[in-house]
Amino acid sequence: MVIISNFEEYKQLEGSVAGTSEWHTIDQQQISRFAEATLDHQWIHVDEKKAASEGPYGSTIAHGYLTLSLIPYLWKQIAEVRNVKMEINYGIENFRFGLPVKVNDEVCLQATVKSVNDLRGTVKVVVEAKLLIKDQAKPAYTGDVIFLYHF
Repeated sequence: MVIISNFEEYKQLEGSVAGTSEWHTIDQQQISRFAEATLDHQWIHVDEKKAASEGPYGSTIAHGYLTLSLIPYLWKQIAEVRNVKMEINYGIENFRFGLPVKVNDEVCLQATVKSVNDLRGTVKVVVEAKLLIKDQAKPAYTGDVIFLYHF
């Protein structure tokens, strides 16, 4: 766990891997609850029998946006940002999905701090997010997330 208390400490991480989260299993209950929340009930996500017999992966797969939505949860396992008055998820850029996440796959986030800039009191941080799948050579996705912090 990296502890960051101010702009200067964040700046020291620029260009380095901040860390890797714990492994998180994405089970069918989580996939089904995400489908309910987003109204995305495509069979490849929720119909276990059809996905096993007719799908290209032999099982259901997690929604791509479900895997993206795990970034804040997994990031908090890597870094604790202290003394923050406000934190904003500002944007995502250049995301590419490399592999589907199958039901019961274990995933973790590897985060690299790409840039840290002080914009007149607002700290803009770009973090490369790479979602790794246990026992897979390619990541599920890679892309940049942008956070704004007011210390």
